[in-house]
Amino acid sequence: MSETLRNRLMLAIALVLAAIYLFPLYWMYVTALKTGSAMFATPPHFWPDEPQWGVYAEVWRSRNMGQYLWNSLVIASGAVSLVCVLGVGCAYVLARYRNVWIDIGLFLILMLQVLPASLMITPIFVGFSQLGLLDTPRLAVVLAVAAKSMPFFVVLVRASFMTVPIELEEAAMVDGNSRIGAFFSIVLPLARNGILVSAILIFMQAFGEFVYSKSMIQAVDLQPASVGLYTFMGPNTNEWNGIMAYSTIYVTPILALFVLLQRRIVSGLTSGALK
Repeated sequence: MSETLRNRLMLAIALVLAAIYLFPLYWMYVTALKTGSAMFATPPHFWPDEPQWGVYAEVWRSRNMGQYLWNSLVIASGAVSLVCVLGVGCAYVLARYRNVWIDIGLFLILMLQVLPASLMITPIFVGFSQLGLLDTPRLAVVLAVAAKSMPFFVVLVRASFMTVPIELEEAAMVDGNSRIGAFFSIVLPLARNGILVSAILIFMQAFGEFVYSKSMIQAVDLQPASVGLYTFMGPNTNEWNGIMAYSTIYVTPILALFVLLQRRIVSGLTSGALK
């Protein structure tokens, strides 16, 4: 098989897999525009005959989506800020100082990543209740999301720090910089791409967080958009076009962010593999 034919075959397979992966997303957008009868038509229509464009404005108004999205933005931004402030130093230490205790610490960090939020919510809820943090529920959710996301951030940023040669730090210290000065003037700028990408991925995850928010935030005006979507659910749910319209408004900003930054995200994720 020639190289050209092989490349075309791989491209065709990639396009088929992409179409399969993206079809549910396409179906969500299309279903939001259908009437009740068109949604259950047999055979299904891949584009509505009479698109209901007004459903987006109706869902935005009736479900107070502006407040929900603002709450999601506050929670995601707070979690990312906290993770970046605390996680960068941890990742740097794990990248530069190698001994048995560091390896044990890294192993424990990786173990924390495998714990699902549904398992962690009970002890976190009890602990936050005893500390009085549930009186400020959004802060409690920010802390919980940051704790869950920290291992992922530390592992990715550690790989970015490991790509920065330690000789550059040593040269900076020979020129009169302290280790902290060398970190801020040399290491941090060179690793900023990996830090930015890790922060973006955590932001996407935190923007869609549901378990902690549903458990800790009871006030409707403080709940994020993920909990707002849950309000559609009920024993007699029939607003499927409204659910899909809400989901479309909810996920489109994150999809747009991912598309705009996809090159930077890929380069940041692979930077640690080139060491």
